[in-house]
Amino acid sequence: MRGKRTTRSVEKEITKFFRGNRRMPTYSEMVDLLGVRSKSVVNFWVNKLLAEGIVEKDAKGFLKPIRKSFPLPIVGEVRAGFPSPAEEELRDIISLDEYLVARPESSFLLRVDGDSMIGEGIKPGDLVIVEKGKDPQNGDIIIAEVDGEWTMKYFRKKDDHIVLESANPEYPAIKPKSELRIGGIIIAVIRKYHG
Repeated sequence: MRGKRTTRSVEKEITKFFRGNRRMPTYSEMVDLLGVRSKSVVNFWVNKLLAEGIVEKDAKGFLKPIRKSFPLPIVGEVRAGFPSPAEEELRDIISLDEYLVARPESSFLLRVDGDSMIGEGIKPGDLVIVEKGKDPQNGDIIIAEVDGEWTMKYFRKKDDHIVLESANPEYPAIKPKSELRIGGIIIAVIRKYHG
């Protein structure tokens, strides 16, 4: 065995494999991965991971991770203004799912098409996380069906009138004529810069 194994170190190795290969390792692969002598030792660790709710078995009995995203370390802060010395120091570990999504059972992703919210920094190709079931407040960015068309805009309520405003001066405000159905509130924007 390569040093003393813990459930955390086993999870870390399996997570690394899963990220790189987009699948769980086989028991044979885990023998090498964990640096153990036999599949029975692998079975011991798999049972611990199952008991702790880190992995589960699907309908066919294959292992799968319970969460598809994995915690990443927060190693400090960086200024977006003038440069300052940065020291890499482990501050905390955070899962992006847990950070971005408070209510996964009522949240979903949409890919942005169009530039009406570009002034808010939401660009074509970005992903937005939408949470259903909350009443929008003035200034919230919402997904709404307006007179049969879906759109993403700022929610503004003035007196008894609702107006949907863009974050691009090229687009006029929208006043629903007959129907307005709120699909959800944007709670986060995700942009990937590289591969």
